[in-house]
Amino acid sequence: MLEAEAEKATVLVPAPERREEFDGGRIVDISHYYREDMPEWESSEGSGEFLQLARSMRNGSDIANFSELRLTAHSGTHVDAPGHVFEHYYDTGFDVDTLDLAVLNGPALLVDVPRDKNITADVMASLNIPKGVRRVLFRTLNTDRTL
Repeated sequence: MLEAEAEKATVLVPAPERREEFDGGRIVDISHYYREDMPEWESSEGSGEFLQLARSMRNGSDIANFSELRLTAHSGTHVDAPGHVFEHYYDTGFDVDTLDLAVLNGPALLVDVPRDKNITADVMASLNIPKGVRRVLFRTLNTDRTL
């Protein structure tokens, strides 16, 4: 009896297959690659060297190579929760880990933002985004720069 239970416990479940479609729509990854010259908040030089070999087996000091990744939380493609820009949301704990991921996945409207403008309330009004749209992707000057 114990052998049968042990055999059941060792059955491996295959990993889900990566899909290019979900719920009848195409999946588009809008993430940008990390590079040393990618923009970083309050830095005119970009993120700099963010990946380093922290410990190496080459010099005999370790049994494996260990890389170290150092980035700010606002590096690369990311999501900011309302708590990032509104103090009252921050104080109540409305942060990224409280966001429902279903909000971030699904059909989206792609709009072009004038390349000489920041996204302000006036620019938002000029984009004429229809009521009821749940997700909007903004194509900006940064998109053109492939940041």
